[in-house]
Amino acid sequence: MSEKQPLILMPGLLCNEALWRHQVETLGDIADITVADLTRGDTVAAMAEQALAEAPDLFALAGLSMGGYVAKEVMRQAPERVAKLALIDTSFYPDTPEQSAYRRGLIELSKKGAFKGVTSRLLPMLIHESRLEDEDLTETVFNMAESVGKDAYLRQQHAIMTRPDSSGDLANIACQTLILCGREDALTPLRVHEKMADRIPNAHLVVVEDCGHLAPLERPRTVSAVMRYWLQDG
Repeated sequence: MSEKQPLILMPGLLCNEALWRHQVETLGDIADITVADLTRGDTVAAMAEQALAEAPDLFALAGLSMGGYVAKEVMRQAPERVAKLALIDTSFYPDTPEQSAYRRGLIELSKKGAFKGVTSRLLPMLIHESRLEDEDLTETVFNMAESVGKDAYLRQQHAIMTRPDSSGDLANIACQTLILCGREDALTPLRVHEKMADRIPNAHLVVVEDCGHLAPLERPRTVSAVMRYWLQDG
């Protein structure tokens, strides 16, 4: 039997290992899986450094949203250690001034004691409209946010807000790369993933139908099947 490939999974803002539950459960036969803790640093550089310090010498790497920002930082810091890369429902652009202003507003509200994690009003930005009444899915989203908590949320928002522009780095990614996106992702739209796939030399784009921003949770079987192929290909 061949040795399992180390695989590091990086969650998004206010997400934890529950985001990757199906992938951990179904890919464990071919991968030695670790879900990175992205709650400790307040910059993507610090998050990447911490993840690398705890990682094996060579590994496959997948990140969603904020986790994708950290994954691209790993590629800047130690590209030789990443055997394969998956960028899922994420972006390579920095925040716009409007996005940063919105985040600063959320940070100020949270500092005043009004941290509510993920609210029902925010859910349509995160998951497909057809899943808004799916209690198992929505409770998972709410529970992840509550588990991550306010202090880590503030650090994560600062990291996202200060992340670098990765536009000039994409052409330097040499490893086999999966770009995966929910077709109805409202936060990091499909067109952004199409541009990433065009700029990364060995990239392949997969679009998940009837799916929003949290593809591993919304369409777990599809995402796990695509990731299995990605891990085994080549």
